[in-house]
Amino acid sequence: MTPAPPGGRRKAAVLFDVDGTLVDSVYFHTVAWWQAFRQAGYDVPMASIHRSVGMGGDRILDKLLPADRDTGGDSTIMASHAAVFSAFWPSLGALDGARELLERCHDGGLAVALASSARERDLEVLRTAIGADSFIDAATSSADAKESKPAPDILVAALDAVGVHASDAVYVGDAVWDIYAAGKLDIPAIGLTCGGTSAAELREAGAVEIYEGPRALLENLPDSAIGRLAARVRQS
Repeated sequence: MTPAPPGGRRKAAVLFDVDGTLVDSVYFHTVAWWQAFRQAGYDVPMASIHRSVGMGGDRILDKLLPADRDTGGDSTIMASHAAVFSAFWPSLGALDGARELLERCHDGGLAVALASSARERDLEVLRTAIGADSFIDAATSSADAKESKPAPDILVAALDAVGVHASDAVYVGDAVWDIYAAGKLDIPAIGLTCGGTSAAELREAGAVEIYEGPRALLENLPDSAIGRLAARVRQS
């Protein structure tokens, strides 16, 4: 976990998922899982994989593979996914408006935390793609959570890192698993469709607002849940 800098504590925070929310990586993960499954002898449709991206790798295996499989091979499948995904690192790019969105949130007086369950090395690469480290107060990786999304452990770790209560936070994510995790802490969740999940699915999962991506959220920031949170902080 990357903690907030000394003296940098703020009263409220915006937590961001990373894969599919700030970086255009969901379909790379889909292909990486598909290849890892094939190497292990499993034929899993890409559509099913895509719908599961956003959960932790352990949950993806339990959801998509037979329950009676030899789980001794799970670690090999996860390592294969990591290896294939790493081949896509040079192609990773921030989604339009991602850097500016983090900057605006930070400059608006809110702590910015990346609530990601990515592996630590993957997270480093993703942060490089975003290029906004000066506006990020804290970041989590898979090492910071006992259970992965849709469990809320990653969000709890991010809140602890910036010293903010769940009641003073907003979460932004692209998958239903993000929305479910936020809901377990009663954190308002903004859904982005740039990860390939429809607005209807995100809304049904409990998202309070839906935008196409970081740029659309940025353009509507004052009227969004983030804008209202920032206004509350200014008035306090």
